[in-house]
Amino acid sequence: MSTVALAVTDGMLHFELSLAYEIFGSAPDGVTGPWYDVALCGPGAVRAGRFGLEPDHGLDQLPYADTVIVPGWADVDVDPPAELVAAVRAAHEAGARVASLCTGAFVLAAAGLLDGLRATTHWAHTDILAARYPRVTVDPDVLYVDNGRVLTSAGKAAAMDLCLHLVRLDHGSSVANITARRMVVPPHRDGGQAQFVTTPVPAPANHPLAELLPWVLQRLDQPLTVEDLARQARMSSRNLGRHFRAATGTTPLQWLLTQRIRRAQELLEITGDSVDTIAAATGMGTATTLRRHFNRTVGVPPDAYRRTFRSRTGPSLDDVDGRRP
Repeated sequence: MSTVALAVTDGMLHFELSLAYEIFGSAPDGVTGPWYDVALCGPGAVRAGRFGLEPDHGLDQLPYADTVIVPGWADVDVDPPAELVAAVRAAHEAGARVASLCTGAFVLAAAGLLDGLRATTHWAHTDILAARYPRVTVDPDVLYVDNGRVLTSAGKAAAMDLCLHLVRLDHGSSVANITARRMVVPPHRDGGQAQFVTTPVPAPANHPLAELLPWVLQRLDQPLTVEDLARQARMSSRNLGRHFRAATGTTPLQWLLTQRIRRAQELLEITGDSVDTIAAATGMGTATTLRRHFNRTVGVPPDAYRRTFRSRTGPSLDDVDGRRP
């Protein structure tokens, strides 16, 4: 079982702390097998917002965890507590994966874990982070940054995106999707997506893309183009691109590619079909094309991904949800 330690101290933001505990604290219904063993680690009784907490362990237990989560903390105008910084640094040196949520990035930066790396935090504090820690490349325009053993997220909802990303890395996309459904949030937002959009997204019934997106997801096996999407949405390609950027933070083609890769991940996990078959089912055309995009996006080839996340022979593609995608 993988151990997740939540590093807590006075002044922690209770929202980020609570969502991390909710995601890692118990397996969602329908997920079998080992889940995370979560521990609250702090210097003693602490306060997170208006709530008092009694940690399970001291900060000296962080180096024994597989993953250390540093929630955001409220006062970025002062240096984070030295004992917290030292404990997080020690955990990283011991081999733990360390992730910060929101302004928890200030703790990682103070520990030197972000030197020479790209990182992010809540957009309202990126200038402060960049000025205080010039050796960190601060990106204000992304949801989260994955540097392998060191990860950072923007604020609030982006913290949930990063936690789900960790679940996806550890258990695969199917389990991450189940976890997201329990949380009633989108199953995946890419870390490179913008932190915020310049105009509000309309209510679903009035959203220009409300009917288009489900239509596309039902046709991922087809060679769709931007023109096809624009025609279905009854708007120009340029207007379509503008609505996509406002709603998703990316272009129609990049969004479509992301959905194809996500579907390929699911099929690799739950079916025994060949890469050629999955390439056709996800609109990639050939196994060569799927392997190129999959490797670039996920970081490993499809076959390696399947070996990691598939523990038994799954159903054929025709058996998934009773139909082909």
